Amino acid sequence: MSMILLLEDDSTIGAGIEYSLNQEGFNVYVADTCQKALEFMKNNTDKTNFAILDLTLPDGSGYDVCKKIKDMKDIPVIFLTACDEEVNIVMGLDMGADDYITKPFRVRELISRIKTVMRRYEKSIDSGNKLQINNITLDLNTAKVYKSGREIELTALEYRLFLTFVNNRGQVLSRNQLLEGIWDVSGDFVNDNTLTVYIKRLRTKLESEGETIIETVRGRGYRLL
Repeated sequence: MSMILLLEDDSTIGAGIEYSLNQEGFNVYVADTCQKALEFMKNNTDKTNFAILDLTLPDGSGYDVCKKIKDMKDIPVIFLTACDEEVNIVMGLDMGADDYITKPFRVRELISRIKTVMRRYEKSIDSGNKLQINNITLDLNTAKVYKSGREIELTALEYRLFLTFVNNRGQVLSRNQLLEGIWDVSGDFVNDNTLTVYIKRLRTKLESEGETIIETVRGRGYRLL
């Protein structure tokens, strides 16, 4: 049975989420401070396989908790917060979060997002160890990317964008398909320029001068060659 760490300092919201997730068969530990969340994670690393984090806590930030959790164990993380500015969303995803839900929210939507992220992690684990695209190596076990044997530093969001391309190599992906592959949502809260910026960053890191790995298909989207 899955154990979910919930970091939420509003006791009413915390109790409501805990009850709903229990009804779905999940075990939940609710922490109302960063310290309690990290102490629980440290003592229960083996059995904890998901985290839902608020951003603003009495003793710190959910961003810091996310980073420390990811250092302990690579588990899915969803931010659940009232901070709905795009800069907060992008920062959270860059730090390794798998999704970002803003308050107020629907519990059924949260449960659906949790299950979707879990399926994506399971698919990644089952799909093999390494994938080769020209001189680019993608190590699925460590979530690392290498170019000609040298590691390329990708943010969590850049990595998920590249993985979406890899899983659909040769297919033209629309902007909406790419956003759904990265965030499991429509991406309506993201400025239209954001995806363009991330594709440009990914190209800069993966492609050499005169080389094309991610092709722009005018009027349709993008394709990994």
